[in-house]
Amino acid sequence: MTNEIEDRDGGSAALEVTAVGAGVEIRGVAPSGELTVVCTPARARELAEALALAADEAESAQSTEPVTVKAGELRRGDVRDGDRAMTVESVRVDGATAHVTWKSGAGRSWTQGYDADAALTLRRRG
Repeated sequence: MTNEIEDRDGGSAALEVTAVGAGVEIRGVAPSGELTVVCTPARARELAEALALAADEAESAQSTEPVTVKAGELRRGDVRDGDRAMTVESVRVDGATAHVTWKSGAGRSWTQGYDADAALTLRRRG
């Protein structure tokens, strides 16, 4: 998989990720040079999670006003407002109860039940 990105000078660059044997190769190519690393699949998942967390934090810094929605209207990717990032993984509404599965920035997941009409403040919509 190749993703076109910009280097810090605004030039065209590419980030390539491929499976290599039992490892994952990550190769960055820019006019200023090239870097290739190989890591375990577990480490690649940790890097992916770190990228997702950094993206959440960057998007959160851009939003100025939190939004309030009913628990039953939450959707995957919504981020709860607060001092720690909590992202919605899934929502299942069972009658008047919304069962929300959250994932923390540290990768922990848990399910919490809310009244489907309960108002929850979000940092951003997913």
